[in-house]
Amino acid sequence: MAKGKYEKWLTEEGLVLLEGWARDGLTDEQIAYNVGISRSTLNEWKKRYSDISDALKRGKEVVDLQVENALLKRALGYEYEEITEESQWNKEAKQYELVVTKRVKKRQAPDTTAQIFWLKNRRPDKWRDKQDVEHSGNVTNKNIDMSALGIEELKKLAKLDD
Repeated sequence: MAKGKYEKWLTEEGLVLLEGWARDGLTDEQIAYNVGISRSTLNEWKKRYSDISDALKRGKEVVDLQVENALLKRALGYEYEEITEESQWNKEAKQYELVVTKRVKKRQAPDTTAQIFWLKNRRPDKWRDKQDVEHSGNVTNKNIDMSALGIEELKKLAKLDD
């Protein structure tokens, strides 16, 4: 790493560029590549320079919120207008132009996969796959040694016929 390379990225322009890359969805590895450093160096910079860390966090928060909003919209379903445009000749302007020929209101049905994902992450206490169940009361242990029994005897106990 060139001595003082980080200084360029602590300027207002450098921080805006870092934030923009994060907002555009670039990973830390891609951002490090753009800067000309390794990912581990970028991680060190984030620890050492709060301005760099904050710029990356701000950029990622914007995208995270947009994705959250899109996921919620998809989970709940939504209405939208589908617009069809066709190219038509405009005699007065003597050129082709796009003209709206049809507008249709449509409804996107709620997406159960998005709902499951949302609930598992937002309400894991109720919706995670693994539930913690506590048992109260007594469980008695009645171990019966059947190692001396033959196959025919075990089948009779299990009520299996040949």
